[in-house]
Amino acid sequence: MPIVVDIDVMLARRKMSVGELAERVGITPANLAVLKNGRAKAVRFTTLAALCEALECQPGDLLRWEAEGAADG
Repeated sequence: MPIVVDIDVMLARRKMSVGELAERVGITPANLAVLKNGRAKAVRFTTLAALCEALECQPGDLLRWEAEGAADG
């Protein structure tokens, strides 16, 4: 999928665990892992807003577009 989720990058920058972020956002660690690992098909704006608030970042810090096949070559 051409949308890449960089939650792990922001977690490392903030020195925060997945469990701590999940608690702050109000979602389960399992659901956060699905999003973090790029397996989610959608994300609610309320969840995205909560992630940005907890990580003190912008949506563009968490999501980016990458051309199909760009990682291959």
